[in-house]
Amino acid sequence: VGLSPNLDRQTMAEFSQKRGKRRGDEGLGSMVDFLLANARLVLGVGGAAVLGIATLAVKRFIDRATSPRDEDDTKGDSWKELSLLKATPHLQPRPPPAALSQPVLPLAPSPSAPEGPAETDPEVTSQLSSPAPLCLTLQERLLAFERDHVTIPAAQVALAKQLAGDIALELQAYFRSKFPELPFGAFVPGGPLYDGLQAGAADHVRLLVPLVLEPSLWSLVPGVDTVARDPRCWAVRRTQLEFCPRGSSPWDRFLVGGYLSSRILLELLRKALAASVNWPAIGSLLGCLIWPSMVSEELLLEVQHERLELTVAVLVAVPGADADDRLLLAWPLEGLAGNLWLQDLYPVEAARLRALDDHDAGTRRRLLLLLCAVCRGCSALGQLGRGHLTQVVLRLGEDNVDWTEAALGERFLQALELLIGSLEQASLPCHFNPSVNLFSSLREEEIDDIGYALYSGLQEPEGLL
Repeated sequence: VGLSPNLDRQTMAEFSQKRGKRRGDEGLGSMVDFLLANARLVLGVGGAAVLGIATLAVKRFIDRATSPRDEDDTKGDSWKELSLLKATPHLQPRPPPAALSQPVLPLAPSPSAPEGPAETDPEVTSQLSSPAPLCLTLQERLLAFERDHVTIPAAQVALAKQLAGDIALELQAYFRSKFPELPFGAFVPGGPLYDGLQAGAADHVRLLVPLVLEPSLWSLVPGVDTVARDPRCWAVRRTQLEFCPRGSSPWDRFLVGGYLSSRILLELLRKALAASVNWPAIGSLLGCLIWPSMVSEELLLEVQHERLELTVAVLVAVPGADADDRLLLAWPLEGLAGNLWLQDLYPVEAARLRALDDHDAGTRRRLLLLLCAVCRGCSALGQLGRGHLTQVVLRLGEDNVDWTEAALGERFLQALELLIGSLEQASLPCHFNPSVNLFSSLREEEIDDIGYALYSGLQEPEGLL
């Protein structure tokens, strides 16, 4: 069957148009492949992805302009392309580290700018008027951290002191009725809360329970002269046994090998606090909940008030047993030192820091509080206690350098450097007794973890705050 000339020419025209379009598509596809292959080498994978999506969008735009499509197909392709664009990561240049520490300076007005009012876009005006985020210095971050995490409201401090004082009176009355034969001194609450050294609410209130020993019947022996060879401790030896036999002192019932045993005394008082004291009645009288901690080997009382929570550490002490007025504590020690008494350095440390700050109106105690709060907030630094950090601040504090508030950031970095150097040597000598290494109880793995966390913090101190 023959075709008419007009129909034949129309068919050939449509075929030529479709073939030309197909060739155009193939040519465009080859060009896209060539661009993407070279863009991947120059721009990387992320840049090539962005360029590919942009090229695809241009191709779709050309297709829509040359050939009409159904409305449903257009909507489907539109949300797919939009999802691709949203899923593509936006590559933003990272500012150099030096720019982060530089303050943002206001832009100087251009001399060629017109003086008269000009019409501006409201959106552009709102963007220009919004303040740019300021980069805080380390000093500013430290002061903000101190305000938010270190400073305690005065009302909470007063309430904590009141509760601690009331608990001390109740506990003293109980001890005198339970152990009338044992002469205890006045129970005195104290510690960082009373000395302005409380970093947040984590420090314990120290409740001293002093023993009244007969000066002529007891003497102190340094721990290095005992079988334990421990320079941290002292032994309390019973003397004058030939003239005042055993039983002449009410404390003779706690003797082990001629020495006053801190372990036996701790066990007696722990049982009394856990089983004999009517804590619900005392708590109801004081308007709070009180219960003894059964987890720790120390004598701890947990106190929960509707406005605060605190921990009271009951410290059995031998005060002023020699000319140097040493304070010895009954502490749960291990091994051969189990019956010895631990020398408490907190009173002399707090007094020395106060004297140094009073001399030059310094910020040593504020630095100590910052370090304590930082270490408590970082799990890797949890092994660094107040004793370690106090020794670091004391070693720095003896130097004749600037201790004003303006130098607080510099002293903070210096403390981190000193800690790292001490960890590298696994040695932190006690300021008042250099033969005592305060890092002796840390394992090698713990030293490595602490050192790594401090080194990272020294590179980016803001990460610790």
